[in-house]
Amino acid sequence: MRKIIALALALVMVCALAACGNPTTESSAPASESATESSAPAESSSAESTAGEGLKIAIITTSGIDDGSFNQDNYEGILAFIADNPTCTVTDIKEPDLNKCIQAVEDVIADYDVLVLPGFNYAACGTVAAENPDKKIILVDSAPTDAEGNAVELDNVYSMTFKEEESGFFAGVAAALQTKTNKVAVVNGIAYPSNVNYQFGFMSGVNYANAKYGTKAEIVELASYAGTDVNNNNVGGNYIGSFADEATGKVVGKALIDEGCDILFVAAGSSGNGVFAAAKEAKDVYVIGCDTDQYDDGVNGDSNIVLTSALKVMHLNVQRQLQAIVDGTFAGKNDTLGASTDSTGYVSEAGRQQLTEDTLAKLAECYDAVKAGTIVPASNFNGHTPTDFPGLA
Repeated sequence: MRKIIALALALVMVCALAACGNPTTESSAPASESATESSAPAESSSAESTAGEGLKIAIITTSGIDDGSFNQDNYEGILAFIADNPTCTVTDIKEPDLNKCIQAVEDVIADYDVLVLPGFNYAACGTVAAENPDKKIILVDSAPTDAEGNAVELDNVYSMTFKEEESGFFAGVAAALQTKTNKVAVVNGIAYPSNVNYQFGFMSGVNYANAKYGTKAEIVELASYAGTDVNNNNVGGNYIGSFADEATGKVVGKALIDEGCDILFVAAGSSGNGVFAAAKEAKDVYVIGCDTDQYDDGVNGDSNIVLTSALKVMHLNVQRQLQAIVDGTFAGKNDTLGASTDSTGYVSEAGRQQLTEDTLAKLAECYDAVKAGTIVPASNFNGHTPTDFPGLA
């Protein structure tokens, strides 16, 4: 496994800018309703410090912790932490209305020691965090912003953003090398920076493979599903408009398949399940999973539709930050993670992907170049484009 005008400027400063196992807790509920709590038996904490004993954690998501991708990976990081610290608990809170996400944070922050907030829609939590300095927040896919939309760094907030363009790049290279129809596509949820990163990275990867490896892959886009990013720029692509709309996901997936695409890179949260369904109903169509290893989601009778998965290693980083709280070493920071810290990549493990040996070898070569900084795929805000980025010329 090798793995927004003020907000936009702020994002440039914090990152080179993110979508996309069954949960072991009970089902989630809207934020306005009762949530579900999970805990291990009340035994002694395994941490040497007692500061985290009984740590109350809440994770707030828009599409649930069982999306098989983005949210679930964050949730599993919490579960792994609780396995080592069994007096700690986690509560799953679901708020599907994107306009109510920050209100959901305000409503519950007094009740928990730590909030894990996966998604760009939680960026504006900076004010709430500043007003509650005794509470810790782990923010995924954005730096916290103040009331004016400016990125801020707070002592009680650890934010992690990722170079999704790197993982998207690997997906693009793989798609270009493996396509039989020479038509491929990327399907996204909402044009948040993370998703645009995946899109631009994928496009960069396809263009790289065409230029360096002699492939002839075409990137297919449906004009009616073009995305508009946080700066109101039309970024093209294929955007479902939601991370929790499986029906539209299936419509978009089928439309792309009807256009001749035989490989679809899916970075759309739960909406991606619809794309998977369309691929399963088609013939000789593969998908590339996102965020986590989605091979198990690709089972289709006696075959599997998942070619490989592009990875964003969130669970381990969530687990590490929770442990740092327990150990007393937690420090607020706006962090950007990529291949240089083995936080982006793709699935190469035998039995979990269906890539040829030639593709695996070329991907390994690409991974080393990305990790070394020789290849810098385009992202939403790094100034490069999918047709003009370091390493392509």
